[in-house]
Amino acid sequence: MTTATTTRPLVFLALPQDGAARLATQFFLAIAGTLLLTLSAKTRVVLGPVDISMQTLAVFLIAAAFGMRLGVATLLLYMAEGAMGFPVFQGTPEKGIGIAYMLGSTGGYLAGFVVMAAIVGWAADRGWDRHPIKLFNAMLVAEVIMMAMGFAWLALLIGPEKSWQFGVVPFIVGDLIKVALAACLVPAVWSLLKRS
Repeated sequence: MTTATTTRPLVFLALPQDGAARLATQFFLAIAGTLLLTLSAKTRVVLGPVDISMQTLAVFLIAAAFGMRLGVATLLLYMAEGAMGFPVFQGTPEKGIGIAYMLGSTGGYLAGFVVMAAIVGWAADRGWDRHPIKLFNAMLVAEVIMMAMGFAWLALLIGPEKSWQFGVVPFIVGDLIKVALAACLVPAVWSLLKRS
């Protein structure tokens, strides 16, 4: 009989053992994660008709460092902040806020971020965050699923051809670079920790 090997992601090295202190620290980390997601959403590079943010990189790093449970909880908290009208998303408040914004053109991508965090966090929980190739593969799968969700939702709004042209193609190269960067950064941190 085989069982899945579960290891601890990076953040668990810093968590206290005491139950109340551990919970408080996890809550603080989730809040800090939502702040990082907000900053990454507002950090953007304008390339033609679309803006490319650092948000997917932030999702990758949070999920790999936090693991699946805390990573997904952080993304759900971020979505809740956006649903309540806080200007945490890339186009807020300029293009609307709250649920109305979330159901707009970026809705599929936002939902995809939660799935992305689950996939990468699951991989980190199994020790893949220590191996660049394994982590790259998990992040690539997560990226493809997130883009597929974004494409599908956008296609309902503007049609598949425009959705592909404006919602997928402009992001391919940039997102592949972010996948590679995140897949190298997290194992590099583990290597540094082993040496110290």
